[in-house]
Parts: sequence; C-alpha cells; structure tokens
Amino acid sequence: MRIYHHSSCSKSRFALDLLRERKIDFEIIEYFKNPFEKEELKDVIQKLGIHPEELIRKNEKEYKQVFPSKNITEEEWIDGLLKHPKLIQRPIVVNGDRAVIARPAERILEIL
Repeated sequence: MRIYHHSSCSKSRFALDLLRERKIDFEIIEYFKNPFEKEELKDVIQKLGIHPEELIRKNEKEYKQVFPSKNITEEEWIDGLLKHPKLIQRPIVVNGDRAVIARPAERILEIL
C-alpha cells in the first residue's frame, strides 16, 4: 500500500494515523519532495477511476491561473498537475489496482 502524502495537510496526517492505528504496512510518498512522474500520475488516476480534472483542488487560487479554461485535454490537465502539485487532492492511497482520495481518511477502508 502507498500513500501520496503532504506533511502540512491535516487530512493527509489523519490518513497516516488511520493506517498506523490499523497496523497496515504502507509506503509514504511525499510527492512535494518526490514529484510524480507522468506515467505514475496517469496510473494513479486510472486506479482512482476518475478524470484528471476530478483530482484538482479547485479552491486553490492557482487553479484559475493554471486552468483558465474548461476546454482542456486530459493531457493538459495532467501536465498542469505535474507542474503544480499543490493542486492535487490529497491524500491518495493506492492498494494494488485500486485507489482512493482519502477524504475522509475512512475511505481507505474501501480498498483494504
């Protein structure tokens, strides 16, 4: 199991706590320090079963600067997320071929 984590995010810390409380083995990937590779991000999006736009934190002020139009291709959404990781919803937890955005942290239980 992997968790894509951002240490300053309270939701991400709650997800870590849940995994530790349940004694689940997992790998922490701090994607601000170790950014996603393009194929890795595509794989995570596929496992989430969502369109790249659904992975975006639309309340961030950078959102409208990075994505001024809704007429954007899937590749452009992904490229924007790679350049601006702050816009990626977090935490993301991956278990095998399934993944969830763990908001709330209990969503992790869906993929155990």
